[in-house]
Amino acid sequence: MPPPVHRPIGLTLSRTSKAVSRAFDARLATAGGSLPIWLVLLSLHTQQLGNQRELAAAVGIQGATLTHHLNAMESDGLITRRRDPANRRVHLVETTPAGEALFLKLRDAAVEHDVRLRAGLSTEDQATLAELLDRMHANVSDSDG
Repeated sequence: MPPPVHRPIGLTLSRTSKAVSRAFDARLATAGGSLPIWLVLLSLHTQQLGNQRELAAAVGIQGATLTHHLNAMESDGLITRRRDPANRRVHLVETTPAGEALFLKLRDAAVEHDVRLRAGLSTEDQATLAELLDRMHANVSDSDG
């Protein structure tokens, strides 16, 4: 079988995705955080979340994994959790002043990462890339494929 004329696009996309993720993780770590901390703080800051269950859905981290991250964040003074007086089975999660300060640092790191990703890409290039990535996502998300 002859070698492919072009490198498989899935391989290129996978390698790029890993490199982008590693770079983002490193930038967040330099700012004093991690991806799970960023996702939790971002969700608490940008959404009207009433409880830990809603936070889990917004962040996409479930069960024991989310609890582990929230325990660490609470120990570090970034969030508080308390029982909902109306429903003792529900935990309400809120950021502390330290959590807000870290959110701002991580937001700056995320913006810097995004600027780096867009370097050398025109507005048209960015729109085309977004459209192509959306189409590729649809290709693999299609229930018929």
